[in-house]
Amino acid sequence: MKQEFTVGMNIAGQSQSVTVHAEDALIAALKVKHERPQAVINYVRKRNKRGDLRHPHLGITPATR
Repeated sequence: MKQEFTVGMNIAGQSQSVTVHAEDALIAALKVKHERPQAVINYVRKRNKRGDLRHPHLGITPATR
C-alpha cells in the first residue's frame, strides 16, 4: 500500500519540498535522492493532507487517483 510522504531537502543552499508516493519513508527519501543526487535530505514525514492542500508541494511521481 503506497502512502504519500513529504520530503524536505536543500539543493545549492535553497530549501525545497516535494511529495512522493512510496511504501515507507526510506523509499521516499531514496526516490528523491535518485532524482536529485545533489540534494541533501533534511526530513521525511507523512503527508499532512489538510495542511499540504493549503500549501501544496511539488510532486515527483504521478498521482494515482
